Amino acid sequence: MSATISWVHIGDLHMDEADGWLARERLMAIVGEVNERIGDAADFVFLPGDNANHATPEQYRAITNALAPLRRPYRVIPGDHDFELGNLDTYETAFPAINRPEVEVIAGHRCVFLDMISAGAGGPDFRLTMHHWNRLLEELARAEAEGQVPLVFMHAYPGDLAADGDAVARTFADARVAFVDTGHTHYNELLNDGRVVYGATRSTAQIEEDGGRPGYTIVTVHNRVPSWRFKPIGGGWPFVQIVAPADLRLVTRPADPRQVPRPGEVAVVAKLFGGDADTVVMITAGGAPQPMTADTDGVLWRATLSLAPGLHAVTVTAGDDQDTISLLVRPEDNIPHRTLQVAPGLDIHTVGAWPERGILGTQLGPNKNGKKP
Repeated sequence: MSATISWVHIGDLHMDEADGWLARERLMAIVGEVNERIGDAADFVFLPGDNANHATPEQYRAITNALAPLRRPYRVIPGDHDFELGNLDTYETAFPAINRPEVEVIAGHRCVFLDMISAGAGGPDFRLTMHHWNRLLEELARAEAEGQVPLVFMHAYPGDLAADGDAVARTFADARVAFVDTGHTHYNELLNDGRVVYGATRSTAQIEEDGGRPGYTIVTVHNRVPSWRFKPIGGGWPFVQIVAPADLRLVTRPADPRQVPRPGEVAVVAKLFGGDADTVVMITAGGAPQPMTADTDGVLWRATLSLAPGLHAVTVTAGDDQDTISLLVRPEDNIPHRTLQVAPGLDIHTVGAWPERGILGTQLGPNKNGKKP
């Protein structure tokens, strides 16, 4: 039986009256798209921290008012800007406890939401409290014992932690965490350190890449295979995402045929967002396009391709939208070998530019190569 989870990642809001409440208008637009087009194809909406730019009650009120019409659950974690007053009091007052859990099982996945903010001194001094270290270890062990796929949500990469970053990343790898979702960068990025895939989505209000074009990411994990695709606000629908097998850039377990399939009949799964009864979904891998078949809910679409060993460009088209992956097919006696893990959780492992998924590879933001101090 397949296990699938999807969520909408709304990048760091930095809600602020100083820019004319830019984040509020964009957040309202995203809420509208989630309600009208995505619906229950997403399990929840995720806010990765740096929610209010100066942690004021007014800024949080603008966020919660904009989120009020949202018809899907949302989950939120703190960022360094939420700690600007030296505590998380206004943050915790603004968001009900149900929206900021430490752990939650969603669609068979154990989701761990980390606070890497309040143990530090503010600013970029990111650390885990002993409580969160222990809770992380406990929940990852529980996921293994109960046969759940672990996912982690934190404000920044482990490599950004002021202490224990390497240990945190190796803990994720040892626990077979399928995906770690982060904010902080202000730009779109994916990392693959050979064991774990990390994703970061551009800020909603403070964007230096792509001409300041705002949007959000849809992240899906299907049978432990992660997929990630950015969607600009106001773009067309439907929106399609190939969720299995894995794109070559996101392979972390090459011996797993769900990531690197064997030659012959290969099952491909795509997820459709914002489709309707008239949507036609087609797949091609170098030959003539063929139709995919929808599950009963019309969200997951499937097809079987006959593929020889090698690298294949597989494209799924739905209406005017399409998604493409680079799919590696290898026989069982010739699967790729993994080397020792080096520098886990660091952005030296970026997959680089991937414009079809919304990744420009510029690292253009205030925390890396940005124009702002």
